[in-house]
Amino acid sequence: MSGTSTSPERRRLPHRRHATASAQEHAGISIRFVTGTCLLSLCSFIWFFSRHEILLYGDAVAHINIARRVFDCLHPGPLQLGTVWLPLPHLLMIPFIVNRQMWMSGWGASIPSMVAYVLGVIGIYKLVAPRVGNWPALLASAVYALNPNLLYLQSTAMTEPIFLATFIWALLYLDRYLRALDQHDEHAATKSLEYCAIALAASMLTRYDGWVYSAVFGIVVSIKWWTWRKHNNNPHNPIIGRQLRRSLIEFMTLCALVAGLWLAQNYALSGLPLDFLNGPYSAKAIEARSAAHGLPAHPGTGSLTTSLPSFLKDAKLNVSSGWLEPLFFFIALLGVGYAASQFRRFGIFLLLLLPIPFYAYSIAYGSVPIFIPVWWPHSYYNVRYGIQLLPASAVFIAMAFYACSTLDKKLLRRPAHAVIVAVLAVSYIHIVQESPISLREARMNAVTRIMLENRLASALRHVPPGSNILMATTNYVGALQDTGIPLRRVVWEGVHPEWDESLADPAKYAEYVVAFQGDEVWYATRLFPQHLEKWVEFETPDKPRVTVYRVEKN
Repeated sequence: MSGTSTSPERRRLPHRRHATASAQEHAGISIRFVTGTCLLSLCSFIWFFSRHEILLYGDAVAHINIARRVFDCLHPGPLQLGTVWLPLPHLLMIPFIVNRQMWMSGWGASIPSMVAYVLGVIGIYKLVAPRVGNWPALLASAVYALNPNLLYLQSTAMTEPIFLATFIWALLYLDRYLRALDQHDEHAATKSLEYCAIALAASMLTRYDGWVYSAVFGIVVSIKWWTWRKHNNNPHNPIIGRQLRRSLIEFMTLCALVAGLWLAQNYALSGLPLDFLNGPYSAKAIEARSAAHGLPAHPGTGSLTTSLPSFLKDAKLNVSSGWLEPLFFFIALLGVGYAASQFRRFGIFLLLLLPIPFYAYSIAYGSVPIFIPVWWPHSYYNVRYGIQLLPASAVFIAMAFYACSTLDKKLLRRPAHAVIVAVLAVSYIHIVQESPISLREARMNAVTRIMLENRLASALRHVPPGSNILMATTNYVGALQDTGIPLRRVVWEGVHPEWDESLADPAKYAEYVVAFQGDEVWYATRLFPQHLEKWVEFETPDKPRVTVYRVEKN
C-alpha cells in the first residue's frame, strides 16, 4: 500500500504546474495585447503623418507651440503655459519637441497622445475584466482601440486621448477602491484611492471636464467610506480605518490643490483667477466676438432639450456611421439598461456617462458650440468632443453582449465571437471609407488657415537669420513652426513689456513686423508707421489680409 500512496506534495504538483501554465499563458496574452495595441498606434500615426495630416487641427499647432515657448521664448518659464488650456498635455510634449525637427514636423508632440492611447486601451480591459471576464473586456477594448476617430486623434497633439486615458484609469482605481472595501481589504482600498487621486489630478490638468468628474468621484468615494465606516466602527480598535481616512483626506486635498494652483496661475498672469472662464481667450469671449460679427448663436444655446440631442448625435457619429449608427446606439443602450438593473455589481460603469450632462450643460450655458454636418448649420466644429463617450460606448456594447450570454451560453462560443467582430469591422471600415468625422472636421477647417500659413512661411524664409519679428501668434503660429524660426526671436502678445511697448512703436524691438488685418499689430502699424517699409502683402480666401513690413533702421 505504501508503494502506491501519493504524498500531499506530489498531489499538489499538477495543480502547481497548471497554475504556472495559466499564469504564463495569461502573461503571453497580455504581452501580445499590449504589443498589438502599440503597433496599431504606430501604424496609424505613420499613415496620417505620411499624408501630412497630423497638423490639420489649429488647436494641435497651438498646443505644440505653447509647449515650445516654455523654453523657447524671450521670457521662458512656466508662466508661458497661459491661462485657458490646462498645462499637462503641454508639459508632456516638452521633452519631445526640444529637437527642432520634431517640433517643426509636429511628430514629437504626438508621442504623449500615442502613449495615452495605449494606456486607455489597457485601462478599458482592466476596468471590464474583473467584473465580467476576459472576452467582454477584449470586446470593449476592441471597440475602443479600433475606433478610427480615436486612431486619428492619437496621431496628433490633441488633448482628447490623454484625457480619456486619465479618466479611464481614475475610474479603474475607483472601482478597485470600492471592491477592496467590499472585501474588507483596507490596505488595497487605501492604495487604490491614492492612485485614483493621482489619475484624477492628471485629468484636471488636461481638460476642465476632469474638474466636474473629480467632484462626482469625491462624492462617490465619501459615501462609500461613510457606509464602510458605519459597518466597521470598532471603539476597541481605533487603528481600523485610520489609514483609509488619511488617504481620503489626501484625495480631497490633491484635487483641491490642483484646482487652486491653476487659479493661482490665472491670477499671476491676468489678475483674474477665473481668466480661463471669462477672460479674453475664453470660450465665452470667443462666442461674444462671433456674435459681434453677426453670426447667430450656436444650436442649443440656453436649451438643454436641444443641446442634449446634439451631443448624443455627435457621440454616435464618433462611434459609428450610416445604417450601423442606430444599431450601435441601441446595443449600447441595452448595455446601459443591464448595468442599471444590476446596479450593485455594475453601477460603477454608469459613471462613464458623465460626459452627457457635462457637455449638454456646456453647450447650453457654457458657450461651447458643436456643429455637426447632418444638422443645422451643417458644418464641422468641435465634433471631436463626441469622442468623450467612446469609453462608455465600448464598455456598454460589451455589457450588452455579456447580458445576452447570461441568457444564451452559445454567445460564448467562437462563431458568435466571429459575428461580433464582423459587425464591428464592417462598421469601422464604413467610417474609414467616409473618413472619420474628426478627420473631416480637421480637413475642412484647415484649408484656408494652412493656405495663409504656407504663404506667410514662404515670405518668412527670406528673413535674415537672427532677425526679430513682431507678430500676434493667436491664430497663425504655424507659419513660424513651419519655417523653424525660434520663438525667442518673436515679440508676441504673451511677452511683456516688449509687446505693450511695440504696440506704440512697432519698430522698437523687431526687424520685421507681421500684421493681420484687424489685429493689434495691424492697428499699431497704422497709428505708428515710422520706419516701416511694406515688404510682402497678400490675401487668402476667408482670411485677413497679411502685410509684412521691414524695419528701416537709422
